[in-house]
Amino acid sequence: MHALDHASASHLDGLLRAAGLRLNEAQRRRLGWLAARLGEARLYQRGDKLSAEHRLIIVTDPLNSAGAELFYRSLRAGSVVVVPFGENPVFDFLKSKLTEYGTVGTHGADGPHEMWWGGVGAIEALVTRPAIGRLRVVSCYPRRGGAQGALRLQQAVERHQLRAHIEPIDSALDDRLRCAEKADFIARMWDRFAEPLLFVEAGADLHEAPLLPAGLGCDLAVHKWNRWEMSARTIYLGRTAAAEAFLGVWRQLAELCPTVWEGALLDQAWCLATSQRSLDTVWLPRSYHALVGDLAEAKATVVHDCCSTTADLGPDPSFAAIARAARRAGRTGPRDALVVMQSQALSTDSVAVILHDVGTADARAVAATIDAATSAFAAECGGFGRFELTLCAWRDEADAARRAARSGRASVLDIVPGQPVPPDVFASLAKRRGPAVVSVPRI
Repeated sequence: MHALDHASASHLDGLLRAAGLRLNEAQRRRLGWLAARLGEARLYQRGDKLSAEHRLIIVTDPLNSAGAELFYRSLRAGSVVVVPFGENPVFDFLKSKLTEYGTVGTHGADGPHEMWWGGVGAIEALVTRPAIGRLRVVSCYPRRGGAQGALRLQQAVERHQLRAHIEPIDSALDDRLRCAEKADFIARMWDRFAEPLLFVEAGADLHEAPLLPAGLGCDLAVHKWNRWEMSARTIYLGRTAAAEAFLGVWRQLAELCPTVWEGALLDQAWCLATSQRSLDTVWLPRSYHALVGDLAEAKATVVHDCCSTTADLGPDPSFAAIARAARRAGRTGPRDALVVMQSQALSTDSVAVILHDVGTADARAVAATIDAATSAFAAECGGFGRFELTLCAWRDEADAARRAARSGRASVLDIVPGQPVPPDVFASLAKRRGPAVVSVPRI
């Protein structure tokens, strides 16, 4: 990533301090990357008028439907909007007005929020064409079938003079690969090559050199079909520790759940990885996941050899109902923990913190309570080895989170936005024998 000069970096840090925003290292790096391209960031307040030079805007307070529409109309083409509290569903409507670019995950008490960024126009406008040598295309196909499609991809990478490795593998199924086989192959390529990896499903054609992900400096880049369903047909992995951790989680899940559809496993791996370390994810545009017959096929970069239908991508209809709303907004959502932290305590005991009523609370109060809970655990874990914090907007979400915590024999701490979190709350909770459900007294 290009670095800001000293004066610009100081200005950005001053803006963050004045706004009371605490970003983790990866989030600060992404914001600096944007500022280096778009100019100084502007903190938006309701009713502000944006001028032409305001192309990087930080929004910390949610806007109602009318306010979001007026805000959107005031943005110039090429503008980028950053939401530091992207985990909060009250920002979902504003996000829906914009083109989604990426999400940078949490990192414990040092930055326990998901930073979302999107804008007006195509993400390609932010990137100058990177060098071809900055990535390697990798792909695999069943040894007993699929060679013809692999030949098409091989011809495409040679046409664009890309570094590539395509190989047949022994698969349990004749006509397709299991998710574990695909994840194992990518892990082998990670160990074998030093470049960032772009996995492309065998049989795809490359109309252009797929260099966008390498120019974005991210850990992970995937496409969300219909904005919610993660596809394993095009996956980019940067050469970072966070990307390697994501790959390890995905591989482990694929081995544990061999019959589960690969899109669901990819989604769950992303949730687990982004809640435990600051995974910088870019959501690839449709041009990197076009299908044969798409209206935009001629202008696409990656075209997969399947018909323009969702049948190939979403065989599990229940998956959409569970994850659709949260994934469309680029966040983990109530079924998964926002923040997962490990303590130094040699204990298998865990505590689940359920922050409920977030849909009707002030966004700043929600953020402050998340900060307080994570900071309290970091300072005094009370002997618990693991901490998980989940946001719940509705009662049924909170009930489901409690049931999940009880099934894992975790102690449960119920809190609402804005209430004080005592610094010794986890030590007090640990004094109770066995898993307990406790609510912090409201003041």
